[in-house]
Amino acid sequence: MITGNDLLARIRTGEPMTTREQLMLILQLGTPSILAQLSTIVMEYIDAAMVGSLGANAAASIGLVSTSSWLVAGLCSAAATGFSVQVAHRIGAGHKAEARNVLRQSMLVLLVFSLALMIVGCAISGVLPQWLGGTPAINHDASVYFFIFSLVMPVWQFSCLASSMLRCSGNMLIPSLFNVLMCVFDVFFNFLFIFPSRMVSLFGLQFYMPGAGLGVAGAAIGSVLAYITATLPMLWYLFFRSPELRLNHSYGRFRIRRHTLVRALHISLPMGCEHIVMCGAQIMTTVIVAPLGVFAIAANSFAITAESLCYMPGYGIGDAATTLVGQSIGARRRDLTRSFAHITVGVGMLVMTFMGIIMYVAAPLMMNIMTPVPEIRELGVMALRIEAYAEPMFAASIVAYGVFVGAGDTLRPACMNLGSIWAVRLSLAALLAPRYGLKGVWIAMCIELCFRGFIFLSRLHWGKWLDKAYSRNS
Repeated sequence: MITGNDLLARIRTGEPMTTREQLMLILQLGTPSILAQLSTIVMEYIDAAMVGSLGANAAASIGLVSTSSWLVAGLCSAAATGFSVQVAHRIGAGHKAEARNVLRQSMLVLLVFSLALMIVGCAISGVLPQWLGGTPAINHDASVYFFIFSLVMPVWQFSCLASSMLRCSGNMLIPSLFNVLMCVFDVFFNFLFIFPSRMVSLFGLQFYMPGAGLGVAGAAIGSVLAYITATLPMLWYLFFRSPELRLNHSYGRFRIRRHTLVRALHISLPMGCEHIVMCGAQIMTTVIVAPLGVFAIAANSFAITAESLCYMPGYGIGDAATTLVGQSIGARRRDLTRSFAHITVGVGMLVMTFMGIIMYVAAPLMMNIMTPVPEIRELGVMALRIEAYAEPMFAASIVAYGVFVGAGDTLRPACMNLGSIWAVRLSLAALLAPRYGLKGVWIAMCIELCFRGFIFLSRLHWGKWLDKAYSRNS
């Protein structure tokens, strides 16, 4: 049987690949990433259910700062991508020693960057909930949650670095396995830290479960410990076991080279600015939703978590697209690059269409798992069923964006994302929310995602992204 490594080697050596082999490679690379993304969603579901069981205020306190947490995490991911895309190009060209040097340089740059994020996050944690329009009933817990999250920003940064580097080298399995491990430990630590000590019944047996009873703070601590547990062994694998990138058997310097840093900034800055402005838009959405009440805040947060069951597979396929396009460009395989771009987008749209159907049918069950509050469940089901219609075009934008990232083309896609979410989503949400409440906010989101998918498909088909990618890497 032909393995993924065999097919990746064909990209680098210039051997022809049939459409069937390309599809096989996409599935072999994408499936572990999809499973990892789904395991993350399961973790978020369990987190939401645990916190939701504490009441509407606890759920709303995390929902209030969740978009701000995504903002900081997105900046870490963007910073790592600036270096990992360069690694994909060098591995595709067969220059493994240069790829390892890029890894060494990234470690120093990203350590400084993540420490700066940590300081800023801790400094603003006390006032952030007030900035977001939170009420006194939820602001304290929201501040504590964001402070704990900010304290471990270097851990999150190096988790993003290890995962991104391994994926761009063609190894989807290892980061996916450690991601699943993180989910398992997150559940375990949450049971210990969220709830007080108690008797638990399982399969007819009762046993004593110790607990700290920290509530929302316990949810943050549990997630932090899970990140640490998964990140350390993944870094060990990257540095000592990865065939393409391990550093223990190769000589190299950690001196930062101007060309590498400039190229990383060229890739990361548009992505970072996009994350800032898009998460700023998500924060503005939270500000629009906040006056609608605690039930609306909690339902909005839960619905976003539930929807991720649909779109995370798209991100898994987008990861595969970034790797395949990046290595094909490094190997100077123009026709193969275009073929991988179109096939990955098609597969992503097919998968997310199927997941959208599941989400529409299973919306009541999904919300019942996450909260016992009837008012929150009703609003959440409504939001999910509106959003289900947008999933195919949302997939197009997600996977096409992964294609452009693999090509090192991030500025125009970032502008497309920003223009879409600010000009379409927020304007419609602000217009519809006063009249239709949370329903109006999610109608605006559905319309915007369809529009975004259309413009990404248009650029993929008619844009000059491929010519520019080869001119940058000539």
